[in-house]
Amino acid sequence: MTPNALLKKLESNYGQMFQTIKMAYDEVNIEVCKASLVELMTKLRDEAGFEQLLDVSGVDYSAYGHLEWATVSATATGFSRGCQPIMLEGVKDEGARFGVSYHLLSLQHNVRLRVKVSVSEADVMVPSVTGVWSSANWHEREVFDMFGLIFVGHPDLRRILTDYGFIGHPFRKDFPVSGHVEMRYDEAKGRVVYEPVEIDPRVNVPRVIRDDNRYSSEVW
Repeated sequence: MTPNALLKKLESNYGQMFQTIKMAYDEVNIEVCKASLVELMTKLRDEAGFEQLLDVSGVDYSAYGHLEWATVSATATGFSRGCQPIMLEGVKDEGARFGVSYHLLSLQHNVRLRVKVSVSEADVMVPSVTGVWSSANWHEREVFDMFGLIFVGHPDLRRILTDYGFIGHPFRKDFPVSGHVEMRYDEAKGRVVYEPVEIDPRVNVPRVIRDDNRYSSEVW
């Protein structure tokens, strides 16, 4: 089945459950509200042939489309990114700071599907899909750990990559690159101690302003 054929089939059968459906990067992308998530996922597994959940990933859209450096001319990607601040297509507003993306695979149809849910900062509760695919267990734990989104109905929702006493969620845009605390061994106390980090937050992307013949105004 081609992605375009899949799009038409899904739109015909389940279109009333979607907020949006479109093609992007040669894959079908569906956006659905949280209330319809589990019902839609169950139908995609049982009726549309999507046997596998490959991944669950979180997204923090705060400052999405903004660039670190405001320079006269530079590319908007890579190490030299940073021309005039711009807003890109698909920027989320204050009511939908976070997103959760589910990547599905249908072996029988040889096609992939991406399902997205928008999550506001005021309500970070998301229904768990562990009852639909057991493989969602660790994926949802990782999103919880890194982004702080709560998956309602998850059988064992706890941190998976950070320590139990870890403060904050490292993949949020407002989490400092250097973290909140640092650790060292205190010889006097004979143990490891945690102290407030002394490194000032800073942008780690190199600022590259090129000035060579590629940007010359002369006509060759």
